[in-house]
Parts: sequence; structure tokens; C-alpha cells
Amino acid sequence: MLEHYYAVIMAGGGGTRLWPLSRRARPKQMLRLIDHRSLFQTSVERLNGVFPLERILVVTVKDQALELQEQCPAIPVENFIIEPSPRGTASVVGLAAVALKARDPEAVMAILTSDHFIGNEPGFRDLLKIAHNVAQDNYLVTIGIQPNYPATGYGYIQKGDSLGVYSGIEVGKVLRFKEKPDEAHAREMFSAGDHTWNSGMFFWRVDNIFAEFKRQMPDLANKLEEIAAAWHTKQRIKVIQRIWPTLKQETIDYGVMEGARNVAVIPAAQLQWSDVGTWDSLFDVLPSDDSGNIVMGGRHLAVDTRESLVYVNQEHRLIVTIGVEDLVVVDTGDVLLVCRKDQAQKVRNVVDALKKTDGTTYV
Repeated sequence: MLEHYYAVIMAGGGGTRLWPLSRRARPKQMLRLIDHRSLFQTSVERLNGVFPLERILVVTVKDQALELQEQCPAIPVENFIIEPSPRGTASVVGLAAVALKARDPEAVMAILTSDHFIGNEPGFRDLLKIAHNVAQDNYLVTIGIQPNYPATGYGYIQKGDSLGVYSGIEVGKVLRFKEKPDEAHAREMFSAGDHTWNSGMFFWRVDNIFAEFKRQMPDLANKLEEIAAAWHTKQRIKVIQRIWPTLKQETIDYGVMEGARNVAVIPAAQLQWSDVGTWDSLFDVLPSDDSGNIVMGGRHLAVDTRESLVYVNQEHRLIVTIGVEDLVVVDTGDVLLVCRKDQAQKVRNVVDALKKTDGTTYV
């Protein structure tokens, strides 16, 4: 176990692109999509051997905290940090940094996701150890996923000069972050060979991230200092609740990483990584039958059906497909979703529309 090394799992998201299965009351990280474990449970278990349970922190919202605690009861209750409402990942990182600085001023933070799939878990643990060592050299560190096709659904990182070799892996300087590109730019970056996908995982010393907050997000830094002053007092919860609504909603990518100094990227090949962000992404991580179909739950009768995904959450429910290809069919009992596989990204648009027209009935 590496000394002063802490995992911070961000677990307050909604996973709206996996609607209608992922809902406000049961978001993506709580779902059992890959095997008998939820994505959150898997995210915790693959840290075995690098982080003891007492050094795993979970940042989430109040509505999700109890369920997450029940799914991983071995994590100390005090390690669940509650944000009053979602204000973006910059505030999540900031709140966790306050908690860790109060606990261990020499802490190195690993900012990790609660809802991604990583098939090569031993390789991932090796990268966690490398990232710790690079962060100790005062870099802000990210893991860049080696792309295997010109994806438009991921952000990209452009890698520059070498910063050295750590445990056999050459670590590069980050030239710039690029948000999700259109198809033409995705093909260009894929062909260039010096870009990786942005995994959304970050590593740094707690003092270094506070320095970047002060330089780039001074308002957030000042408010975090106010929270820190109350951290060991009875007023902590009241102070957080008062300050939180005043925070600007911002991601750590935009707020810090794009303008940060001394940023390093560790290239990750053969990690078998997926953000499991959309229904079509499940084709990358789940086995299919001889016709390329994936069936999850329930019963499915396929006639001339290829490369399609069918999800049913009721055992007695029968879904029949005839003469179709590249479809996603999701039946949750109260909602039936049917879309082409290449249109799965638009599910988020449906959720946004429902929030405006139908309140919370189906979200």
C-alpha cells in the first residue's frame, strides 16, 4: 500500500444516457449491467491491493448515499462525503480535497469514476501506482486511453514531449485537452497518433490542486477555505449548505485541467476501458450471440435480427424482433425505448425534454 495515497470515487452522477433504466432514484453506478455487481461495487473492488478501504472516499449526493453505503458497507460511513446538490466535478474535487487536507496534508488524491468498465484490472492497478509516483513529482496527472477508433463521444488529450519513464511506461506532457469532436476532427486526431481519449481520472497532491484552484478558480478556492475552517467544528454542515448554492457549476476539466501547469498523461493501452455511457457502448463490454445480439433479462425471440440489444426487466415479458438490425430496445415496464444503435447518444435529449414537460414521472 502506498503511503498518503487516497482514492476519491465520484458517485453523484445520473447517467442519463442509459435512460430509461438509469433513473434519478437509481442512477447508472448503482445498476448491475455487466455482472452480479453494480458498477459502483466493481469500481471499489478493483482498488484492492492499492487502497485500503479506510483510504477510499466516496463523494455523492444525499439521495444516493444510503444505497451506496449498503452496496459497500466495508467503507467507513465517515468516508462518504455528501454534496448538497450537484455543482460539477470541480466542486466535488474541491470538497474531497478539503476533507483530505484536514485528514492528511501530504495526501495524494486519485480522482476516480464510479460507473466505468475496466476489463484489465491488474493493468489498471499498475497504472494507479505509476500515477501516484508521477503526482509525487508535482504533476497533475491523467490517464489517457489509447483510442481504437475515431470516437466522437469522448474528449481527447494531445500528448507532447516525454517527461520520463515510470515503471516501463513513458509519461508525456499534456499539450492540450480537446472536448468531444465532430467526426472529421475525430478522424484527424485518431490518425495523428498523438492523442488519447480523456478517461476522466486524475491524480495529484492535495497541495498542488489547491494551488491550481487559487490560480484559476479563486472564488471556489476562497469558499473551500471557508469550508475548511469549519471542517472540524459543529458548524461544518451549515457552512457547506450555505456556501454550496453560491458555487459556479463547473467541471474539473474546464475549470482546472485545460489551463493547468505541469500536466502529465499516462497512456493506457489494452486497459479494456469503457465509460458505459450509452446503450450502444455495451456492445464493447458484453458478450453477444452468433448474430451479434445482446439480450439482458426477460425473454427475446429473434427472427432475422442482427447486432441489436434487448433489455427487459420482467422475467415473464417476451420481446419479439423481426427483420431488424442495429436496434436498441429497452423495456422497463413503464417505459419502452426503441432507437437505432447509432442514435443512442440522443437519449439524453429525451431526458432533458421529459424534465421540461413531464416533471419527474419518468426520470
